Amino acid sequence: MFKLALIMGVFAVGALVLPEPAAASYLRCGNHIIEDGGRRGPGKYEVLQKCGEPTGRFGDTWIYDRAGEKVVLRFDPAGMLTRIDRE
Repeated sequence: MFKLALIMGVFAVGALVLPEPAAASYLRCGNHIIEDGGRRGPGKYEVLQKCGEPTGRFGDTWIYDRAGEKVVLRFDPAGMLTRIDRE
């Protein structure tokens, strides 16, 4: 009985210590979902094809207004989507 309690205690502490996996940000565009992916994210062309023209473009930062929510897409210099933020 003591061993079982010890094992369960170790797992419980381990669950508290392990970091939670980061959730990828996304933008829904009709039937499509665009996800940020660091170096493997979609490129500007794919985002344009699936989401249409953004509300605003500021270099490598694009802004989409979705139902009163501002969604900010950030691209790296190569044009790949690296981050999606909501404001």
